[in-house]
Amino acid sequence: MEYDPKKPIHDGPEDGWHGVVAPGTRFAPESGRYHLYIGYFCPFAHRANLVRVLKGLDSAIDISVVKAYPKGQAGWSFPGANGPDDTYEGSTPDKLFGSKYLHEVYFRADKDYKGKYSVPLLWDIKGDTAVNNESLELLRWLQTGFNEILPEGSPERNLTLYPEHLRAKIDEVKEWLTSDLNSGVYKAGFATDQAGYEKGVISVFAALNQLEQLIHKNGGPYVLGKELTELDILAYATAIRFDVVYVQHFKCNLGIIRHDYPVIHEWLKNLYWNVKGFRETTNFKHIKENYTKSHHDINPHAITPLGPYPDIETGVNLDFAGIKPGRVAHPAVLEQQKKLPGA
Repeated sequence: MEYDPKKPIHDGPEDGWHGVVAPGTRFAPESGRYHLYIGYFCPFAHRANLVRVLKGLDSAIDISVVKAYPKGQAGWSFPGANGPDDTYEGSTPDKLFGSKYLHEVYFRADKDYKGKYSVPLLWDIKGDTAVNNESLELLRWLQTGFNEILPEGSPERNLTLYPEHLRAKIDEVKEWLTSDLNSGVYKAGFATDQAGYEKGVISVFAALNQLEQLIHKNGGPYVLGKELTELDILAYATAIRFDVVYVQHFKCNLGIIRHDYPVIHEWLKNLYWNVKGFRETTNFKHIKENYTKSHHDINPHAITPLGPYPDIETGVNLDFAGIKPGRVAHPAVLEQQKKLPGA
């Protein structure tokens, strides 16, 4: 994403924040100036935190981590919000302001804010204001925004997940990947009638079928072949949650990755076990307990299933050419898959 000085950073209480860190702008790249609020449970926050780690910005941008549950009327909370015994492993206090709730941070930037108190949220400590809370925007410009403070010639500085020669393909795949898979699990899971659920879940598995074919065709180990791209970040954040949460909690149970999608399964395990940043930003406890203990209309007793076990399997086969692609062959899924580009 190119910085557009004409685009409002925050266009009133109904709008989120769309700032961009870039040299020569209001938000200049500086180590220690910015702070990222995340929840390990959230796939959208996972995108931003993963790029932060892949780019080697761990020390330049510190994080505060909200508790996985409960959400409640006040929104996401930090440890201690309900007293000294209110602790949660892996979460942190609000390191900047000592807030009890994330909404307090949002109201520092706009006291009349009426949007969602969501993660991720990037905060400018020097300017005492929010920079950006849109994960797709952060995913794009975090790749370049801090390059000038990274060592010249370092792998982290040179890393781009949106290379020129792959941009057209990334844009094409990103359209259905974000709509049908990333958002599709939520459309299925939060559906309030049978028709809405079926429409959502069919699109989810059509997208998984297509992703399976795409990784296989390109030979792995990444979605588009030898180069890690934005598509790997987008797909990983959903795929790593799929078997452990979405299958049972969101009723996305036409198939599971570890059984029905052998190519995606090896791609996923390779990222988790072999590519620095993926395992470090994945917390299965937060993921499982957030969904199962926050959505009381779906799971009123807040019981968290023990399985599947293990959360992710070990052993990685990088011979993608030798793996026979899988699929879910439900007729409606196959029909929907035909509508996707490249099918």
